[in-house]
Amino acid sequence: MSQWFEAARLGEIPDRKSKVIVLNGADVAVFNLGGEYYAIEDICTHDGGDISGGWVEGDRAVCPRHLAEFSIRTGAALKAPAYEGVHSFPVRVRGEVVEVCDDRG
Repeated sequence: MSQWFEAARLGEIPDRKSKVIVLNGADVAVFNLGGEYYAIEDICTHDGGDISGGWVEGDRAVCPRHLAEFSIRTGAALKAPAYEGVHSFPVRVRGEVVEVCDDRG
């Protein structure tokens, strides 16, 4: 059964930045793109580095280690050396709270 977790308060994550939360043992990066929130697994599928340690270009997260790029909206791998995407989590805003759903099963 899917479960929702509080990830941040509105305004806590600056535009084009992220906050890392731990969701049932997995690091998840919650991104703010112009007031829309997205959450992806925070592990580069190329070498296991933290995606959140990099930067945002448009709607892409750039891994700082080898410049692999991932879609912040879908988790898809968009640029080598990563060829496998990461899990994308459902996000909702309820009142002043950003929530992330662990829908992994």
